[in-house]
Amino acid sequence: MKKIVKFIGITLVVLGFAFNAAAQVSDGAYAEAHIITPLTIEKSVDMDFGNIAVINSPGHVFLSTASVRTSDGGATPVANPTGIVTAAEFDITGTPNAQVFVTLPASPPGIDVIHTNGTDLMNVNTFICTPASGFLIPAGGLETIFVGATLNTDADQLPGTYHTLTDFIVMINYQ
Repeated sequence: MKKIVKFIGITLVVLGFAFNAAAQVSDGAYAEAHIITPLTIEKSVDMDFGNIAVINSPGHVFLSTASVRTSDGGATPVANPTGIVTAAEFDITGTPNAQVFVTLPASPPGIDVIHTNGTDLMNVNTFICTPASGFLIPAGGLETIFVGATLNTDADQLPGTYHTLTDFIVMINYQ
């Protein structure tokens, strides 16, 4: 009888440890991180609206991302000589298939181009880009974006060369 009681006692102790062991389980995991290629942006071509005639009323010259000009009001793009007509171009490098968002100058206020006399100006606003913000970096890690905008002229705008005093800023970031 003592042997049976002893056996039952030992069995209960062993089972007690077994239940505790089953209640405490664990597993492990490792930590990992992936550093992607930093985004870079480099201007390759400046924006230029070309030669424009302005007569008697305010107007607008619309420069597309494909470097095509249209207009309304008193502003007329001159066909011959056109001057240099180009949308701005920026080369962007980054991690292939990563999504990139573009921030263009706000409209308003846009940016001003100043006459060489230092006082007369025109405003450039309504910036657009191709590809549109939210594009994916292609295989190879290089994408070129083209930036167009609208030039706003006054009636009888003073003839001459107009230029920004500083570069306008195009910002990019990963999402």
